[in-house]
Amino acid sequence: MKRPLYLLALLLPLLSLPAHAGFRCGQKLVNEGDRITEVLRKCGQPASRDLLGYTDTINGNLGLQIEEWSYGPNNGMYYYLTFEGGRLRTIETKRGQ
Repeated sequence: MKRPLYLLALLLPLLSLPAHAGFRCGQKLVNEGDRITEVLRKCGQPASRDLLGYTDTINGNLGLQIEEWSYGPNNGMYYYLTFEGGRLRTIETKRGQ
């Protein structure tokens, strides 16, 4: 009877991990925090690349550029990568219709 509780205690911390920490491009893995050049090297050119805008200005200087790249469909999934200042900030996935 203690065994199921022990396994639950081991698996419970995994539930708090981020759902989209990485994105697989063939055999290579892209992670949040990677540079744009790393993502291009691993995944190639995206299907689309959109400039979303800039972060708030700081001391009158233009903020960091925000871009969204999309890849897919790959097995019916689309992947949306958001870059801020040349670094990958978020990875979102959506099932295609």
